[in-house]
Amino acid sequence: MAGQANTNPDFFGFADLLTDAERDELAGISEYLHREVKPLAQDAWERAEFPFEVIGKFAELGIAGFQYPEYGDGQQRRPLFNGFLGIEMNKVDPSLAVASGVHTGLAMGSIHGGGDQRQRDRWIPDMVAWNKIGAFGLTEPEGGSDVAGGMRTTARREDDEWVLNGTKRWIGNGTFADLVVVWARDEADGNVKAFVVEKSVPGFSASKIEGKISLRSVQNADLSFDDVRVPESNRLQNIDSFRDTAKVLAKTRGNVAWQALGVAIRAYELAREYAVTREQFGKPIGSFQMIQDLLVKMLGNITAMFGLVTRLAQKMEAGSAGADHAALAKSFTTTKMRECVSWAREVFGGNGIVLDYEVAKFFADAEAVYSFEGSREMNTLIVGKSITGHSAFV
Repeated sequence: MAGQANTNPDFFGFADLLTDAERDELAGISEYLHREVKPLAQDAWERAEFPFEVIGKFAELGIAGFQYPEYGDGQQRRPLFNGFLGIEMNKVDPSLAVASGVHTGLAMGSIHGGGDQRQRDRWIPDMVAWNKIGAFGLTEPEGGSDVAGGMRTTARREDDEWVLNGTKRWIGNGTFADLVVVWARDEADGNVKAFVVEKSVPGFSASKIEGKISLRSVQNADLSFDDVRVPESNRLQNIDSFRDTAKVLAKTRGNVAWQALGVAIRAYELAREYAVTREQFGKPIGSFQMIQDLLVKMLGNITAMFGLVTRLAQKMEAGSAGADHAALAKSFTTTKMRECVSWAREVFGGNGIVLDYEVAKFFADAEAVYSFEGSREMNTLIVGKSITGHSAFV
């Protein structure tokens, strides 16, 4: 016997913590994203191409300035609002959400937090307007989790210039970015420093990584630096060690936790809708106990994820969120997301492996979200050190 269905994946009503004005703004953004951005996403993902038309649409939304109000519309938005925005972005398309996040979070965040006022004024206004696209060059071919100790890209000071040599890998937006924040080890003191490398500078090249099965629209690149010269004015003045890199990552890991929630929610929504419309043995499969078990497990994961990221946002607003809080959020939510997309695909049976039903894309995209911004294991060790006082890193 069918009854009234509760279709809201926010089962405990965490959105009630938003103000009416915040909910109205999110509703408008969501409507715009579904109308203007979503139609570009599926075909671009299948072709592994970035839909450049989306840049103008993101610029029209003004979302790049939300975290930096002095360069945006001047309105200070709460971390909780920005988190819910992340949900909406990722429900539409995780690839385009990542491309936006690399630009606004990693690249702009590095310049905003690591640059001096002159550098912020030089680059951020154009980045807010999407006139210049940013990328973030940290990971290396031989240094993923061990990039802190194993960074091989070097920087050598020569008068008022720095000479960069090395390679980077998995750099989102890397094939078309106007500027890349490049992290390199100073040959003189051994400390990690950050440099803004603008495209077309001699000795810099980027090549697209082909054959990805996840976040296919994101243009990840291999970057090469062969005696690339940048002026001292392009060295981010407030970054002097890898600890400063970690500060940037602590903020963006919180964003990834919300991203994982958005991916899980959309997978759940697709599975629930399919379960109540797909019929087998003369009735909707949603009336079968084993299908309901999968849906309820997904909803339980989503609710737990909501609780964690909401509290993280509150601590960020209060200024009491630490790197260990962000690490636990990223580790936990991406693990639960991975379970959710797997169960969602299972609800679809064979239909879950074709793009016609959309869930396949979220199932694949979850693998990259699970892996970047620190693997589950590395984030676990950050939290482990926090709670025991002992470092278990190699």
